[in-house]
Amino acid sequence: MKRITIGFIFTLLAGSAMSQSISKYADSVREKYHVPEMAFAVITPHGITIKQVIGYHKTNTTDRKDAANINDYFHLGSNTKAITGFIAAYLVEQGKIQWNTKLFDLYPDWKAVANPAYYDITLQDLLSHRAHIKAYTAGADFTTLPAFTGDTAQCRKQFAAYLLTLEPVNTPTGFSYSNAGYSIAACMLEKATGETWEQLVMDILHKKLGLNVRFGWPNLADPNQPWGHWDENGQLTALPGNITYNLHLIEPAGDISIPITDYAKFIQLNLDGLNGKNNLLKADTYNFLHYGIKDYAIGWANVNTEARKFSNHAGSAGTFYCITQVEPNAKTAYIVMANSATAGAQLAITDLLKKLRSVYN
Repeated sequence: MKRITIGFIFTLLAGSAMSQSISKYADSVREKYHVPEMAFAVITPHGITIKQVIGYHKTNTTDRKDAANINDYFHLGSNTKAITGFIAAYLVEQGKIQWNTKLFDLYPDWKAVANPAYYDITLQDLLSHRAHIKAYTAGADFTTLPAFTGDTAQCRKQFAAYLLTLEPVNTPTGFSYSNAGYSIAACMLEKATGETWEQLVMDILHKKLGLNVRFGWPNLADPNQPWGHWDENGQLTALPGNITYNLHLIEPAGDISIPITDYAKFIQLNLDGLNGKNNLLKADTYNFLHYGIKDYAIGWANVNTEARKFSNHAGSAGTFYCITQVEPNAKTAYIVMANSATAGAQLAITDLLKKLRSVYN
């Protein structure tokens, strides 16, 4: 009994020492690249091995009220796509919709003015970026749009109908990354359920999984949450939550904010599923989401070779940055987030991710 107790205490001390070492390294990286705040986590089948948040909500402050908190929200950017894909998968398992459901079977009234090139696109095409929809990844893309009216869901439907009148994007591989395609896919989920995408997020992520999520920037509803940052004339600048730059038209592609603790739980569901465990979704469904289509499946880019197997995604709307990597064979997943998306912040995230992988993989 004494040996077991001593061994357990030794394991705890070793784990604590490693956590402190990583925290110190992460803070040095954060300061080196001038990142106000960073969050990171390592997930294994045994749970969330490490989760930490370091730094400050805004640049140029050391005020205690602005100090990092484990419950701070970070903007996911395009990592939101994996959440929309997860919701779609849940609805497919519930029989509400199918991966091969055609868009115009749900919205036949849109067909009259749509480009015929889109007549056969499916839910799977949209979520895997094979529907040839214009990207809408740059802010300038939104400046030429017609005026849409109503609430967010109503504007999203008008946006989707407008997108279908445009010429398709043609690429040699058939893959064409598109934020806007996810807006159209969200409209399909809404039609199949009678709920808005926002309601589906809250029903499935919050009510069923107990995860805390918000739409938009973390400091939109609470100025004491992390502020996003970008470079203005060589100066790192903190942005208020009510900045006119918003993502409401492409919310399903990139506009969820979530604490590292809750996002890590979501990623753990994915990791467990990829290792054969059913949870809210079936294990086979997770394999389809991550690896069902070569290079990019449903909300996840992937590499699946004899040498290495992993899925990942990076996300940024220019003010936060998040990268997530899932390695099912190593039974480990990694998350690194920052409230800045400058070139320096991206180097900091890459540096810390390499460190975490060297320690845990």
